[in-house]
Amino acid sequence: MNVRTRGRFSFPGGVHPPGKKDLTCESRIQPGPVVKEVAVMLSQHIGAVCRPIIHKGNAVQAGQKIGDCDAFVSAPVHSPINGKVKEIALRSHAVLGRSMAIVIEALPYNPTKRTYFKLGDNFDLSSYSIEQICEAAGSAGIVGMGGAGFPTRVKIEPNPRLPKKALIINGCECEPYITCDYQIMLEWTSQIIAGIKLARKASGCSIAFIAIEDNKPQAIEVMNAALKISGDGDRIKVVPVKTKYPQGGERQLIKAILRTDVPTGGIPPMIGVVVLNVATVAAIAEAVISGAPLTHRVVTASGEAIARPGNYYVPIGTSVEDLLEYCGGVTELCAKVVLGGPMMGIAIADLNTPITKTTNAVTVLTKEQIGSAKFARRQTPCIRCGRCLRACPENLNPTKIAHAVKNNLLNVAERYYINACIECGCCSYVCPANIEVTGYIKTGKIFLARRKQKMPL
Repeated sequence: MNVRTRGRFSFPGGVHPPGKKDLTCESRIQPGPVVKEVAVMLSQHIGAVCRPIIHKGNAVQAGQKIGDCDAFVSAPVHSPINGKVKEIALRSHAVLGRSMAIVIEALPYNPTKRTYFKLGDNFDLSSYSIEQICEAAGSAGIVGMGGAGFPTRVKIEPNPRLPKKALIINGCECEPYITCDYQIMLEWTSQIIAGIKLARKASGCSIAFIAIEDNKPQAIEVMNAALKISGDGDRIKVVPVKTKYPQGGERQLIKAILRTDVPTGGIPPMIGVVVLNVATVAAIAEAVISGAPLTHRVVTASGEAIARPGNYYVPIGTSVEDLLEYCGGVTELCAKVVLGGPMMGIAIADLNTPITKTTNAVTVLTKEQIGSAKFARRQTPCIRCGRCLRACPENLNPTKIAHAVKNNLLNVAERYYINACIECGCCSYVCPANIEVTGYIKTGKIFLARRKQKMPL
């Protein structure tokens, strides 16, 4: 692998939306709400959906496994609180619309409080075998916490057919508004380093890179200082990458740092690379060292229409409404609530939608933002300017795909590699005709999945 050692690491394409990080970039991680009820979704990851292993009326303890699956690509779910199972029923899901969840009522007068894991001075990597690390990550239900939620055990487990060579830790956080990973790097530095060591040992990677955008100099400095103290600077390197969206995409990071491409339709392990988010490796450290499952995560609650923006350590299963109320509620300017950031996030209509393992942010947009966007984005005919081609980080022809979907030519859309689109929104962002290119592509993917019976009608 040819690793660039000079200059700022980057990738072709991409855009530069306003960062909007100032609202929460100095907000330390605070405890989230003490909840009266949580709804733990049985589908929070890529792969097979969990089945409930408890029943209505059962008492559960914080950290108890409540959903599991025997499939290789899956991850169990656990209760974040002490309580009683109220019901197992459909709940709003940001991606699936409605999906099964285990609803747990907290015990009265006995609120469950959990502080984030703090690493002691006695961490010894040699104390943990590869099997122990993989088993702990799997049993804890750890999934990718910065993206689609791929089960982490599957990523780091040794595979003789596809040996892993390089581990990339994603600390870019290129979406506007979101700062949870930034704060994790500043406050959970030792946990991240420990998690990287554990993941590198389990996967067999000879070297690891911590990728941080160059607009985060404090995080770069803190990580470099921690590596110097730990003596791992030769095997774990901090790599400042150019500030650009979507720099945090794993395919873009691999291109920027290793100067190589993941094959279309392929995954990073096919070329010997593992990509993990900083929150994910911190969770690995917690699972391996303390045996704690993934029941809480840091969520950025931000936007000009939120009363008290910040970064909060939240029980998984907490409703968006409970989190927003804990943040002081929303102002009269509120127009839209988005899970994630404004580029790739999903707007929700039901504030009872629960936080999942992959929810890194709740972004509240204002009436002015939405109104001005609607006015500015009055759609006109495509002028064939090619801006979407230059912006596309996957080197696709977005306008060809969008026009094929619009005219119900799904076979043509497939010929233009519709499924290779990462739905980053760069094409829509730069389109002077205000065509919602990404929206057409997302719709086309749904139609194709239904045609192939991979999604219900």
